[in-house]
Amino acid sequence: MKKINHPIHAAPLKFLTSAIFLIFLMFTSCSPEPGLGELPSEYLVNASAKLSEPGEPELFLSGFQGASGSTIGPGGDLFVTEGATGTISRVDLKTGDISTFATGLPPSIIGIGGANDIVFIDDTAYVIVTLVGPQFGTEDIVGIYRIDGPETFTVIADIGAFSVENPPKTDFFVTMGVQYSIEFYRGGFLVADGHHNRVLEVTTEGDISVFQEFGNIVPTGLDVLGHTVYMAEAGPVPHNPEDGKVVAFGPNSSDVTTIASGARLLVDVEFGRGRSLFALSQGIWNEEGEGSPAFPDTGSLVQVQDDGTFSIVADGLDRPTSMEIVHNKAYIVTLMGDIWTVDNISAPPYGKN
Repeated sequence: MKKINHPIHAAPLKFLTSAIFLIFLMFTSCSPEPGLGELPSEYLVNASAKLSEPGEPELFLSGFQGASGSTIGPGGDLFVTEGATGTISRVDLKTGDISTFATGLPPSIIGIGGANDIVFIDDTAYVIVTLVGPQFGTEDIVGIYRIDGPETFTVIADIGAFSVENPPKTDFFVTMGVQYSIEFYRGGFLVADGHHNRVLEVTTEGDISVFQEFGNIVPTGLDVLGHTVYMAEAGPVPHNPEDGKVVAFGPNSSDVTTIASGARLLVDVEFGRGRSLFALSQGIWNEEGEGSPAFPDTGSLVQVQDDGTFSIVADGLDRPTSMEIVHNKAYIVTLMGDIWTVDNISAPPYGKN
């Protein structure tokens, strides 16, 4: 069941810690660039405005293993990381055909991690691999892997080694971090580490630096508008709903501006048609232990409102992990290996009247 234009209110809840998640996760540009932490008014939906009616969530495809991150790549196809098998799958959105784009990447060792998120520069794919290496009994490298062919790749950045040599200011127990998402930025990459509570900037030559450092807020998904970075925060234990935020920051300032708050366990953020801004809520934590997922069917797709709240576009999603938006349709990847779609997500004038 979906709810329309219903702000999410804070309620007492305990959620995921900044330690390790069980669930994991398009370059956009615009000119002129808005100020840091600001969205031009035409990009926002007034909280009192009536949203156009989105479609019900519909199952598009299933059968992915350890699905986490996603991106739109060459040909307008959807690319999905499958951490359990070290595979990148390519989905033709016109036909629904699935093919193997790349395989042989380090698989997850502990049921999470491995090939975790993907981004393209032109026709070349780059994948973030996490939760492997000596701490987990393997010789694999935590970092960014360039895909050179269907079964070949090159490690271009050893983020694990950097993390060991440059530990975060917040508490941690995974020395190499838990790299959650990767995004194209200024000719290179941004990588969000949900365990070390920071965003790293990485060049295509492998140079790594700390781009932005946070307290215990659990950074997850990323998107970019000009030089401004938009980031989803899942929030720490006890992770009240108000800790689920979309924030913005830039390259030359430590200031972080809250764009919206009040959605549970945010795992991704994406710009839609007309640069309307959406976020993905993973749902209500099941409290079975640190790192356990949300209860089934408690996730939601939400939209940023101009009063700093969210409105629900579609709910009842089963533990979503990442999303991509094409035209006016959201493609949502879930922990259970499904892809769901929600059509007509943007309000007028960007959606259907």
